[in-house]
Amino acid sequence: MNDVFVHDRALCESRQIGGGTRIWAFAHVLDGARIGSDCNICDGVFVEEDVVVGDRVTVKGGVQLWNGVELEDDVFVGPNATFTNDRFPRSRKWLDEHLRTIVRRGASIGANATILPGVEVGAGAMVGAGAVVTRSVPANAVVTGNPARIKGYVGSDGADGNSVVAPPAETGVTELGVRDVHLRRFESFVDLRGRLAVGELPDDGVPFTPRRWFVVHEVPGREIRGEHAHRTCHQFLICLSGSVAVATDDGENRAEVLLDDPALGIYIPPLVWGSQYHYSPDAVLLVFASDPYDPDDYIRSYDEFREVVGAQSG
Repeated sequence: MNDVFVHDRALCESRQIGGGTRIWAFAHVLDGARIGSDCNICDGVFVEEDVVVGDRVTVKGGVQLWNGVELEDDVFVGPNATFTNDRFPRSRKWLDEHLRTIVRRGASIGANATILPGVEVGAGAMVGAGAVVTRSVPANAVVTGNPARIKGYVGSDGADGNSVVAPPAETGVTELGVRDVHLRRFESFVDLRGRLAVGELPDDGVPFTPRRWFVVHEVPGREIRGEHAHRTCHQFLICLSGSVAVATDDGENRAEVLLDDPALGIYIPPLVWGSQYHYSPDAVLLVFASDPYDPDDYIRSYDEFREVVGAQSG
């Protein structure tokens, strides 16, 4: 364990500690635990034997990493955050196998947050202080509360949290700064008979002729739709009733919009990660697609999406 610092009041039984890692007073690392390079394991941290910690991870004081927990590179765990590995714990009843709890690279867990067993916190996600995470958190999502719910996405419109791009007030197209993603305000006419929104295909900001459409509705408010990218398929989304937030991500830039008007739509090209959330109870989302359904066209893993985008840009 060259270049590993272990405080004289810490107990480190593992030999699998990367260079540059610091283990501070009253921490206890059991034999078998794997901790990467340049990590900071602060005072009073306990690490069981079946735990994997990546490189450049910070674990603040009062945290216990129980069997089955994995922290990938560049993760931050705030003070007194609590991980669990047994859904139905009983005294002196031991599991044959622990549920895996994974915190993906670059994610942050706020102070006093509780992470239930078997969940995955996505890459770059932010778990707020005191949040209780009962289900997996998407990449780059910001979650707070008990149970934790998405409040926004990190980096949307250049800010951390739930910032949104204001829709265009006039008819026309607004670029969002994410790979060819844009908002379109359609023509809208109002008279005593009601309101009419109209557009023509493949014009008016919809740069393809649809070959498929589908409608998403009656979505419980806490649910998230999308969470994927397409390899070749183009999509255009219009919220016909109610409202829904749409987050887009090209691997480097992110932007978020609120669709709350049938005269407003968003174009999402291939190789852009899209998620829809904060559905209002009356939300009805219409989606036009350029291609027939093909399960092989979907990229459902954010890490795979980053790899595909990186390979194309490289």
